Amino acid sequence: MATIPETYRDLFTKKAFAHLATVGANNAPQVTPVWCDWDGTYVRINTARGRVKEKNLRKNPKVALSIQDPDNPYRYIQVRGRVAEMTEQGADAHIDALAKKYLGKDTYPYRQPGEVRVLVKILPEKVQTSG
Repeated sequence: MATIPETYRDLFTKKAFAHLATVGANNAPQVTPVWCDWDGTYVRINTARGRVKEKNLRKNPKVALSIQDPDNPYRYIQVRGRVAEMTEQGADAHIDALAKKYLGKDTYPYRQPGEVRVLVKILPEKVQTSG
């Protein structure tokens, strides 16, 4: 397990999008901008059941993501790791917390009828920084 350097932890509190790379059908890479945070152990993202990234992560738990500092585009962190857990437990509260961080809203405003949220916990295995 790798740790997030203290000098880059602020990127997980800023309104900075992560670009999450997964492996899809036919081993083709797929990249999606996502909201994220870090709980001290895991980089956490949130998705809905049935989305492409959710399907990809169930088939292949290896991921990479990068976060670019919105205040200095030459400063970024790259995390490579694997999905340690995908759970519905706590996922609704997590997407609401991310909505607060990224939108200033108390609840996630884009929820669709019947949508099932999934909390994804990514264990960092390699971390690279720049800037």
